[in-house]
Amino acid sequence: MRVAVVGAGVIGLTSAFALKENNPELQVTIFSDIFSPNTTGDGSAGLWGPFLLGDTSKEDILKWAGKTHRLFEQFWKSGLSKEIGLSLLPTTRVTSEINNDLSWLQLVYGVHHLTTDELTKLNKEHKANYVNGWNFVTYTCEPTYFLPWLTNKFVALGGELKRRKIRDLGELIEEGYEIVINCSGLGARELVNDDTMTAVRGQVSKVKAPWVMHCILVDDDHCNYIIPNINNVVLGGTHQVNDYDLRVRDEDSKFIYEGCHRMIPSLKKAEIIKSWVGLRPGRPKVRLESEIYIRKNGKKCHVIHNYGHGGAGLTLSWGCALDVVEIVQNLNRNKNQISKL
Repeated sequence: MRVAVVGAGVIGLTSAFALKENNPELQVTIFSDIFSPNTTGDGSAGLWGPFLLGDTSKEDILKWAGKTHRLFEQFWKSGLSKEIGLSLLPTTRVTSEINNDLSWLQLVYGVHHLTTDELTKLNKEHKANYVNGWNFVTYTCEPTYFLPWLTNKFVALGGELKRRKIRDLGELIEEGYEIVINCSGLGARELVNDDTMTAVRGQVSKVKAPWVMHCILVDDDHCNYIIPNINNVVLGGTHQVNDYDLRVRDEDSKFIYEGCHRMIPSLKKAEIIKSWVGLRPGRPKVRLESEIYIRKNGKKCHVIHNYGHGGAGLTLSWGCALDVVEIVQNLNRNKNQISKL
């Protein structure tokens, strides 16, 4: 069976790799005009944690994020951290808003709900008004390491890569692909005419600050965050809906630096490596479902949509990929049963 995967970000790569790993007999090809290190994911810090997921159900988030977290745990225990850019990171997550759903905290390590006294002390240090906060430990898996690793593993299993922009899924049907996995992210707006897709602009700066070894996240509408990576520290950030501007903007840089310097004053002395802007694939909820795609000439194939992961592509990637594998296996099973009748 020939399977095409559209998109080479973390969602496309994990879907393709999981398919080949679990079904070696499948002929799987990834189509994309952009590969690592030029994907949106390559600019992110790679922190595990649900973010900007709209109305995606709590149950789905827990299932998909949980499977990804367990994969990272397996990688950590098996000594793969260096190859895939995996780190265990102490994290403080605070908020000035009362009704944030953080049920996913059950998945991380060593959760401690900050006491009133601890919040008071932190508010004084950060010149803030946090009403809630948690300390815990979780993973960063840096896409600049992880995406090339996934690509190499996929190719080693016999997968194919084709640098090509797909403008119509019908192209792949005409070429004989029986299943198409649509992992086109923000591109789904044009590829499948999904007008619920919208860009969520994110601007960050990367600095040299090896003395910073603790992640701080402010989980508010206007939030700053400090996420240590292996060779730099990522300072953020913005999440500006329906903003397609890829220029680094001075006003956003000012917001990032002032907010992060307020939390860790020593960052004022950090050397700025670069600033970067990416467009997250925003959607009211993640779309993971299959449908039958029929051309005007009657040709058809199964399309599995796997896109709209907001700011949590890495976090949900492996869980969503395993759902894709299950859907493909069910389709294959049904096809084999029909052929025996």
